[in-house]
Amino acid sequence: MMDGLFITLEGGDGAGKTTQAEMLASWLEARGLETLRTREPGGTPLGSAVRGILLHGGDELGAVDPRAEALLYAADRAQHIAQLVRPALDRGIVVVQDRYIDSSLAYQGAGRVLDTSDVRRISEWASGGLWPALTILLDASPELAAERRAARGGTADRLEAEAAAFHAAVRNGFLDLAAAEPGRFLVLDASRPVDELHCEIITRVEELLAR
Repeated sequence: MMDGLFITLEGGDGAGKTTQAEMLASWLEARGLETLRTREPGGTPLGSAVRGILLHGGDELGAVDPRAEALLYAADRAQHIAQLVRPALDRGIVVVQDRYIDSSLAYQGAGRVLDTSDVRRISEWASGGLWPALTILLDASPELAAERRAARGGTADRLEAEAAAFHAAVRNGFLDLAAAEPGRFLVLDASRPVDELHCEIITRVEELLAR
């Protein structure tokens, strides 16, 4: 039986997941808890290669079929869980992860309009049925997320460059997932101040740690 704690952060690009994940990991470590901070895709060498293909591949790739996209994310997930996450949880480590199965359900399911039951099935198979104890959903409007991405600068990746309708569908997909599993999700308005969001997150995490 795993003794660690698995926490994921979800939301659209620009919602502030990375900032909150870093703050949470620092808070956990300050409490003396060994913490693994990781992400999908890209948490392993194989995952980094998949990330490069899916998000930053050149024009020579052409259009990536939605099913191929979903399967590549699942391949990254299988390697990531087997190589990093499960071993960490077995050692009693707290895993703080940027994106997981819910991203596949929102992006490839709602965004790419694939059957979400198919996406869930391959994701659960790839992960061996592992689900987080807590999923923090940072909910940002497509407009706010786009403003933040623009402020970051740099070249948009394949998903960031999608049309506003795609990002709206992804956001609705995340909110539908949270409504279906309120016990697992903590939904926060990403437009609120960073420190306020952090306080709400650690309050919820403290409850989990006390169990």
